[in-house]
Amino acid sequence: MIKYLNLSLLILYPVAWFAPLMRAGLLPLFGLSEISVISGLQSLWKTDVFLALVVTAFALFAPYLKTIGLALLHFRLLSPRTEPALNLLGKLAMADIFLIAVYVTLFKGIGLGKIEVAWGLYLFTALIVTSILIGWQTERTRKARLATSTE
Repeated sequence: MIKYLNLSLLILYPVAWFAPLMRAGLLPLFGLSEISVISGLQSLWKTDVFLALVVTAFALFAPYLKTIGLALLHFRLLSPRTEPALNLLGKLAMADIFLIAVYVTLFKGIGLGKIEVAWGLYLFTALIVTSILIGWQTERTRKARLATSTE
C-alpha cells in the first residue's frame, strides 16, 4: 500500500504547485492576489535568478526526485544503498516550506500588507510530510528485512 501512496504523490505534487499557497495584498486599497508555487517562481525568476534556482530545486525537483526514487525502491528497480541520498532529498524538500513560512512572517511583520494562508499551503505541506513518512517507513521496512535475513 505504501508504494501506491508514494505513486499518488507524483500526481498530487503538480496539483499542489499550481494551488494557491496564500493570498497577498498591499495595503487595504488593493485586492488580494493568489500566489502559488509556480506563480511565485515565475516572479522570482524575473528578480533573482539564483534564489529562483534554489527554490525551484527545493520546491519542485527535490520532492519529485525523492518520490521517483522511492517508487523505484519499492518496485525493486533501485538499489537500497541509495536510501541516504533519497532521505537528503526529503530534507531539502522541507526547506521550501520553511522559506514560505519566513516570507509570510516577514510580510506580516512589515504591516503594510495582508496575507491569508490558502489551502494549497496545507496540501503542499501535507505532501512533503507524507513523503518524509513514506521514506521513514521504507527505511524501517528495509532494516526489518535485513534483520530477519541475517538471523
